[in-house]
Amino acid sequence: MSGLDYDTVARFAQQGGLIYFGVIFIAGLVYALWPKNRELFARLSRLPLEKDEDDHV
Repeated sequence: MSGLDYDTVARFAQQGGLIYFGVIFIAGLVYALWPKNRELFARLSRLPLEKDEDDHV
């Protein structure tokens, strides 16, 4: 029997998925907290509160 039984493959997939998720999460966190993006996110956070000039409701 080879060393690639179901438990080995499942464990590898779980650990690989966890590492992949961690890397993607850290990359998103760094992007969101990068000082250059501060003004962009501040402007976008106020966007829902601003009234459009072409909105005649």
